[in-house]
Amino acid sequence: MRERRGIVEQWKAGRGGVLVTLVHAEGSSYRRPGARLLTHVSGNGHTGTISGGCLEGEVVRRAAWIARDHAAIERYSMSFDDTADIPYGLGCGGTVDLLFESLDTPEARALLMAMAGSLEGREATVISFLPDAERGLRRLVFDARREVVFASEGLKPEKIDCARGLEPGRSYEGRFVERLTAPQRLFLLGAGDDAKPLVELATLLGWSVIVADGRAQLARPERFPQAERVLVLSAGELAELGLRHEDAVIVMTHSYEQDREWLTAILGGPPRYVGLLGARHRSSLLVTEAAAALGKTVEECCRALFAPVGLSLGGDGPEAIALAICAEIQAITSGGLGNSRRLQALEIAEQVEQGGASLYLQAYCALNAG
Repeated sequence: MRERRGIVEQWKAGRGGVLVTLVHAEGSSYRRPGARLLTHVSGNGHTGTISGGCLEGEVVRRAAWIARDHAAIERYSMSFDDTADIPYGLGCGGTVDLLFESLDTPEARALLMAMAGSLEGREATVISFLPDAERGLRRLVFDARREVVFASEGLKPEKIDCARGLEPGRSYEGRFVERLTAPQRLFLLGAGDDAKPLVELATLLGWSVIVADGRAQLARPERFPQAERVLVLSAGELAELGLRHEDAVIVMTHSYEQDREWLTAILGGPPRYVGLLGARHRSSLLVTEAAAALGKTVEECCRALFAPVGLSLGGDGPEAIALAICAEIQAITSGGLGNSRRLQALEIAEQVEQGGASLYLQAYCALNAG
């Protein structure tokens, strides 16, 4: 999301050159389809990434030439193989297809406008019919209701109707489908000093952060310059926040009375993630009182709450706590708490047997020969 913000800012400022989108990946790839890079019109630098740093230099150097006449697809191998037909073997183990397009086309402008709108909460589905030897790039943009916002010239009504059924995340021959979602919204109910690293880290992730507190001396915009909004608000004014199911909320005022009021108000509401900062004993008392006030069981309240908030990562201090909280929110809003990705001996043996690691093993043996 932060990448999208940066690209949109560069485009609005007139500093963008060529937009490069990762539209397909096979094997191991550092970035997934939908990753983007915008070259700077000055020729120096770029915003965004489409690899772990291996491809960017080559892509920026050649982007203007590749997209000089029309949008084009280029394939890059990231296998550690000096003999491959596809150039730029980079050792990551996969192959990626990159779409290059200049910004002076209706298709590029439609995409960038959809990206800008998504940052303001207007979600969209974008379908790019990728260029080939017969046709150039064509694009469809649907709003959240699947109404047409933009359609390239020449796209027939029946093709547009058929495209409505395409789903993001699935592989379609010659078509790249993506959903541009709104940024994750994080509400911090408490404006103490420990909220500052949370604001900073969440902003680094591209989230929209809103800070609220009933204490005017703490809820000041200058204390949280990166927050989208800083509000002086009590639990009785909860409706002013406009909470949605997709939101994440942290109750962290460090005032027992305020936390109890906010927790009671929030637990009856829509957010899918509600976290409570504090020790287990304190949190237990708060949940018990909130459950009684709401006429719910403690078990029901526990199912709707993450308390104590944050993953168990170890460490101490506001920064470590902020990391644990953001990690838990990222995991939950991405579909689950997840597991460690560390390699196991059995997996390594399977990879070697299947040949997926053969090129690496050859390189390793060659480097360590003798």
